[in-house]
Parts: sequence; C-alpha cells; structure tokens
Amino acid sequence: MSVKTLNNDPFNLIICGVGGQGNVLLSAMVGTALLNEGFMVSVADTYGVTQRGGPVTSHIKISRKNVYTSVTLEGHADVILGMEPVETLRNLGLYGNPHVVTIVNPRPIYPIGGIPYPDLDEVKKAILKLSVQTKFVNATEEALKMGNPLYANIILLGSLVGSGFLPIHKESMIPILEERFKETLAPNLEAFNKGMELIQTQ
Repeated sequence: MSVKTLNNDPFNLIICGVGGQGNVLLSAMVGTALLNEGFMVSVADTYGVTQRGGPVTSHIKISRKNVYTSVTLEGHADVILGMEPVETLRNLGLYGNPHVVTIVNPRPIYPIGGIPYPDLDEVKKAILKLSVQTKFVNATEEALKMGNPLYANIILLGSLVGSGFLPIHKESMIPILEERFKETLAPNLEAFNKGMELIQTQ
C-alpha cells in the first residue's frame, strides 16, 4: 500500500452523534486502522448528560510524529463525521473553522419529551455555510433498505474511508471489520462498501 500523508499534523477528526448510534465503536475502529497505518493516535469520547439519546462526541487526534492530548481545541477540527445533523451543527459551532470538511448523515433523531427540533433544511444550510466542503450521505435510508438501521454507522465508516480525507486505506479497515463482526461480516462489509460507493456520488 502507498503511504498516505496528513494535511495537518496533528490532524483532528471528530465523530459526533447521539448515544446509541455507535460513535464509540466507530472511533475505536478508526483509531485501530490508523495505528495499523503507522500513525500516532489518541482517542477521547465525551458524553452528554444521558448516554442513550444524549450527545456523544469522539475526538481522534492523528500524527506521524507525536502523541497529543485527545480533545480537540475549539476551532481546530479538520474533519467532522456527523451521525446526526443537529449534533453536526453543534460541533461545527465549537470546533469548525474556514477549512473544516463535514460528512453528514442528514437523518434527524428527534429528542424525547416533545422538545422541538429545528427546521432540517435550515440546519443543512447552516452546515453547508460553516464547512468548506460538505458531503451528505443518506446512511440511515440505505441501512433501512438493507433491513437494519444499525448498519448506518458502518455505511458512514465506509464513506469516511472512501472520502480520502483520512490517511486510511480500505485494506487496513477490512481485517478490523472481520474481527469485530465475525458472525455478521457479510452485511457489514456490504454496508461498508455501500458507504464507499455513496461518497463517490457526492
């Protein structure tokens, strides 16, 4: 495999969503793949007041040379993978900058208790305005076509790897999928490949 380089060192990736979407799983898999590629990696997961349904943000810091503290400084994200649109916008407000790239699953997760959800079109417009480049990936929609909404996170993983924004080869991710999903490998590989396919159409 060819050696991939970093646009910035350290390079800051944020994966954000709500509890139950699989942030922590994705951050662990991405971190392992980066280690296998020879990078220094630190990962930190931060949770809202409630884990399921509350905000979850995973910070992944990548370097060729040093190990850094994990949490991203405000205004210093390079890529934000948003598993939920409002959480994507919230993290853009904290960690965004004129050069940040976002990959977003535009399917909302509505809060419990009747709390109003912002207009989705306005949220998407704001994400576009705050990002130098935005890729909307209909991961939940595609996962439902596969028969299980849980595949949305692996579709997003495939989109992240296929985007080329991170120094990860597909070949580094496949063994991790094989180890993590021994009993359900075929559909998860299908979801991963679907994500790689979807990002190319953006």
